[in-house]
Amino acid sequence: MKTGSVVIFGCGNFASLVWYCLTHDSDLRVEAFTVDRAFVNGATHEGLPVLPFDELEALYPPSQIDLLIPLGYKNINGVRRERFEQARARGYRFANYISSRASVWADLKVGENCIIGEHAIIQPYVTLGDNVIIRGGAHVSHHSTVASHGYVATQATLGAGVRMDEQAFVGVGAVLRDGLQIGARSFVGAGAVLLEDAAADSVYLGNPARLDSKTAREATA
Repeated sequence: MKTGSVVIFGCGNFASLVWYCLTHDSDLRVEAFTVDRAFVNGATHEGLPVLPFDELEALYPPSQIDLLIPLGYKNINGVRRERFEQARARGYRFANYISSRASVWADLKVGENCIIGEHAIIQPYVTLGDNVIIRGGAHVSHHSTVASHGYVATQATLGAGVRMDEQAFVGVGAVLRDGLQIGARSFVGAGAVLLEDAAADSVYLGNPARLDSKTAREATA
């Protein structure tokens, strides 16, 4: 039996994936989707109504429903952060989705609006901030921290004691050595093997990873 209701922000493939997971693997019932008015391209998505974000309170006020915002890493996670902070300022609270197929511990410290995909491994003593996405198959080792608005892509591996600062991104299949500090809004590309700390707002690519000439915002525009 479904015991809670949620509206999903987004109408893309990731929003559809989260709708499917909530429908088949949670006690939450998805009532509708919402997007910025400029991106309303139809009345429904996955058979549910699509509402302009600026009118959401009219049908789904904060006192009656939670939000879940499964947006990607555009503008180095900045778009997801903006919508999260806008919704919070309007009084909304947020649901989490943790796959029943993920490996997590009962005392995991996790914020709001977090998504943990199937077969992700989150070891003891890990802390996740608000608005964090851990995609399926990722491995976050013990005593690591993923600060708010972070994103860890599928099959990425964080060694023990890694600290990801706010809005940092780690790409598909990347490997981070134990104890590294990943600066705010930094971007570690797919398949990169990072052996040293990552500076804020920077891009690291390759094996071993090297600093790229682009900024993280340019890489994710």
